[in-house]
Amino acid sequence: MRKILATLLCATALFAAGALRRAPGFTLPDLKGQMYDLFDYRGKVVILVFMQTTCSHCAAFAPTLSQVEQKYGSKVAVLAVVNPPDDQGKVSAYVSGHKVGHPVLFDCGQVAYSYVQQKTSFELPLVFLIDARGMIRNEFAYGPLTHDIFEGKGLMPEIDRLLPAGAPPAPPKKK
Repeated sequence: MRKILATLLCATALFAAGALRRAPGFTLPDLKGQMYDLFDYRGKVVILVFMQTTCSHCAAFAPTLSQVEQKYGSKVAVLAVVNPPDDQGKVSAYVSGHKVGHPVLFDCGQVAYSYVQQKTSFELPLVFLIDARGMIRNEFAYGPLTHDIFEGKGLMPEIDRLLPAGAPPAPPKKK
């Protein structure tokens, strides 16, 4: 009886905290036509960013993503997704202009829809934090309350919560 009660209490706590949702899977191409499958990143924290090359907040977020890549190395994967009207020329210019080191993937709207289907608006940039098991743990749209996530140090503690306790810091990337 105690085990059943404990299970029910845990289930109630999870429900109250908001049910976890499995991150919708996808396979999308980058600028070079290389395919990226979300499933290949199991075991890592994934930062999935929906962005647009003409979005000033997306451009301001680029240095924060570079800091994430430098700090966490291979423990965290950053994947950016663009939709039309962004095309290869615009993305190529954005990548070189902002020194983007993570893949920028091309979607025609289906992947974006699978992530935002229950939302009433779609503000950019939109970030989903996906844990090592493929579950969406948090999401952030740019706004006054999330400014520190996108242009400050607020994203780092969110990532730290998803990494195993006591995990050693990742070695710095060689340049």
